[in-house]
Amino acid sequence: MKRREFLQLSLVTAATAAMSRGAQAQADVKEIRIGYQKNGVLVIARQQSALEKHFAPQGIEVKWVEFSSGPPMMEAMNVGSVDYGAVGDSPPVFAQAAGAAIVYAAGQPITNGSGILVPQNSAIATIVDLKGKRVGFTKGSSAHNVVIQTLETAGLTYDDITPVYLTPPDAGPAFANGSIEAWAIWDPYFAIGETRQSGRILINAREVTKTNSFYIANRDFAKNHGAILQQIVDVTTSSAAWAQAHPDEVAKSLAAVTGVPLDIQTIAAKRAGFLVGPVTDDIVATQQGVADRFHKLGLIPKPIVIRDIVWRNPQT
Repeated sequence: MKRREFLQLSLVTAATAAMSRGAQAQADVKEIRIGYQKNGVLVIARQQSALEKHFAPQGIEVKWVEFSSGPPMMEAMNVGSVDYGAVGDSPPVFAQAAGAAIVYAAGQPITNGSGILVPQNSAIATIVDLKGKRVGFTKGSSAHNVVIQTLETAGLTYDDITPVYLTPPDAGPAFANGSIEAWAIWDPYFAIGETRQSGRILINAREVTKTNSFYIANRDFAKNHGAILQQIVDVTTSSAAWAQAHPDEVAKSLAAVTGVPLDIQTIAAKRAGFLVGPVTDDIVATQQGVADRFHKLGLIPKPIVIRDIVWRNPQT
């Protein structure tokens, strides 16, 4: 056999073997574990069994795991307990800084539905009035970023407030009983604070910063099962397009899955945007700004490069 023919045959054999390994990797997937919170597109997908219907012909089951916020979801994803999930902008920043095995699979601009609440009878009227106050939020969450950027707009620093790190279920009662004087939070808790806990909106997040939410995947899952991940993203995108066009039905779906009352989820659904797309250069730049800000404040231990963990489907 001539050397050229041998090399050509070797390349074909290697490519065939790689394709075979890829097909086997996809065949090895028997269950997909999806992390979700009490809001967003994945709740809609769950209520409609969109992923289940898509993957059932492939013999793949879907398991849903609920989280109260993004940071614990990132922890679960890092250890491989969750394959895919939706979070705000800050959890993946903290996770990447800690070396977590995650990638950005898709993005979604946040148009509304988060901000800072104060009690109706509070003397806090402007952002400057937060100085010296106890502000509650979940550490490493999107609310954490909202607090930091809100303070910057008024010339305040992180040291000017007393941060009180609380999960959403703990922060609600703390806000209601006065243990914290302001609460940075997202929907549906934002709407709960307004309607059930006598909250007044001090600031909507969109007024001070551009924020995004993300669909994150476990790094090894993305590497070994890229075709499956792309299908998950495609189903997520389709569910998002449906949600964007049907806010009333979205509210019913959110209420049915999460147990949060319909009137609350109606508020959340009607001020939310749902469209999902790729992680664009603009989104990467915005997210890099979030990461740089956290590092500058010493809240993450080292600088990170967001683009390093943006997943691109190698088949596209």
